[in-house]
Amino acid sequence: MIILSASESRELDRLSQTVYGIPSYTLMRRAGEAVADAVMREFGEAARDGVIVIAGKGNNGGDGLVAARKLFTSGISTRVVLLARAGNLKGDAARAYADLIGLSGQAQSMAIDEALDEASAAAAVNRQPFGVAIDAIFGTGLNAEVRGAAAAAIDVLNTSGKPVVAIDIASGLDSDTGAVLGVAVKTALTVTFGYAKYGHLSYPGAEQTGALQIADIGFAAEAMRQLAPRGRYVERAEAAPVVPRRVPNTHKGVYGHPLIIAGSRGKAGAALIASRGALRMGAGLVTTAIPQEVAAIVASGQIELMTEPLPDRDGHCAGAAATERLVGLIKGKDAIVIGPGLGLSPETIELLRWAVYDSQPDRPMLIDADGLNAIAECGTNILKAARGPIVLTPHPGEMARLLGISSADVNSNRIGAARRLMEMTGAVVLLKGARSVIAAPDGKVIINSSGNAGMATPGMGDVLSGMVGALLGQKMAPAKALMLGVYIHGYAADRLAQRMGPYGFLAGDLADELPATVADLLAAEAV
Repeated sequence: MIILSASESRELDRLSQTVYGIPSYTLMRRAGEAVADAVMREFGEAARDGVIVIAGKGNNGGDGLVAARKLFTSGISTRVVLLARAGNLKGDAARAYADLIGLSGQAQSMAIDEALDEASAAAAVNRQPFGVAIDAIFGTGLNAEVRGAAAAAIDVLNTSGKPVVAIDIASGLDSDTGAVLGVAVKTALTVTFGYAKYGHLSYPGAEQTGALQIADIGFAAEAMRQLAPRGRYVERAEAAPVVPRRVPNTHKGVYGHPLIIAGSRGKAGAALIASRGALRMGAGLVTTAIPQEVAAIVASGQIELMTEPLPDRDGHCAGAAATERLVGLIKGKDAIVIGPGLGLSPETIELLRWAVYDSQPDRPMLIDADGLNAIAECGTNILKAARGPIVLTPHPGEMARLLGISSADVNSNRIGAARRLMEMTGAVVLLKGARSVIAAPDGKVIINSSGNAGMATPGMGDVLSGMVGALLGQKMAPAKALMLGVYIHGYAADRLAQRMGPYGFLAGDLADELPATVADLLAAEAV
C-alpha cells in the first residue's frame, strides 16, 4: 500500500487541480459526501440519534460542512459546531458553508454554533445528545500542539462514549509520524482520501485512527505517477512477490553464507536461535562464531550449523584474540550478523569496533541486540567508517540508548526516531515493535503490517536477525531484505497465534514455522 506524507498529499491535491483540471470544490464535495456515506453505512443506527460535526476553519472543516449537508438532506438530525467565525472562512470552506445554510427552507432546523474558546466549544459539543460525531477540525497539515477551543472539543469527544469518525486523519495527530500533538481524537473510523498517510499506520497514531477506510475521490492518476512517493505499508500483496524463488537445478552454494557472531555465558540461546532463523529462511550455509565456553551448547542445539569457537574470557569473546580468529572466518562470507547475546563488556565493545572499523568487510553487516548497545558505548559515528552496507535493528530501548533519549520519546514518534538514527549513521534502520518501521537513506519509509502481541517473548528479535542475515547473504538489498524479513517474521507469528493461541508460542516455534510461511506466500503469488 502506498503511503503519503503531508507534503505529498498537498502536492497531489495541487497537481490534480492546477495541472489536470479537477476543480478543488469537486474534490471537497466528493470527500465530504464519502464521509457522510461512511457514517450512514457503518453507524446508521447510532446516527438516528443525531450527528454532530466539529469543524475547523480550513478545508478539513469544509469537508465536514459538506458531510453535514449530505447527512441533513438524507434525513439525519445534524448540527455543526464551528471552531471559527463563519465570516472568517475562505475559499472552498466558505463555499461549503454557504451551500449548507442555503438549503431551501431548511436552514432554520440546521443548528450551527460558533465556538471560539475552550468554554464555548465544550458547551456547544455538550449542548444536546448525539449518536455519532464527525471530527473535521484539522487535516493532514497540523504541525503544532493542539490548544484552545480545539483541545476542549477533542476532550469532550473523547469522553462522550460515542463513535467518532475522523475526516482524513484524527485531529491532533502528526500526519507524517503518528505523534500526538498534545491531545488527539480517539476515533472509531477514519475516512481518508486517495491514499493512507504515515500517521494512520504508525503508533501511536494507529491507536487513534480506528478502522481506516480509503475513499477514492478522483485524484489524477498522472499526478500520482509524477509524485512517485517512497512510503509503503507492507501487506501480503507487497511481500509475496519478493519471496526468493528456486530453480530445480541448484545447490547450497548459491544461497548465501552468513557469519553470525553471537552468544556469551548465559546467552547461548540467542546465538542458537539467530542461527536457526538464518537456516529456516533458506541460507545455503551458516557459520556461527561463539565464545569457546558456549560452543558445545550451540553446536549440539542445531546440528546443521557450522560453529567456530572463539577465544573467550569470562564467557565473552576475548577482544584481540577473538578478532584474530575472525579475520579468516569473514573471508568468503556473504553477510555478517553481530550482536545477539554477545554481552556487553570492554572486550565485546572492542570486538564491535573492530568489526566496523578494521575487519574491512565490503559485504552487508547487520548489528543487533548487544551489538547495538556496544555502538551506543562507542558512539554512532563509528558506523560511518564501514565499507559495506550497515543494517541496524533496535527495539525501542536500544533505540533510546543510541539516540540519547527515553524509550517513551522513541515510542511517541517512531518514524521520527528511525529517520533520525538513519540520518546519524547512514544505515538502513529497523525500529522493531508493533508496526515496525524501516527508514532507508534513499528516503524510503516502510511500515510493516504483520505480527501480534504474542511475539513479546524472548528470542524473537534474534530469529529476525538471522532471517535478515540469510536474505542479505542471498544478495537482497538491505531495505528489501528488512521489508521481507520483518513481514515474514510477523506473518509466521500470526499463523502461530491462529493455530496455537494468542500467546505462549516461542521464538523456536516461530523459526520452525518459517518454511510453511514461505510456502504460503509462494502459493499466494502463484494463484
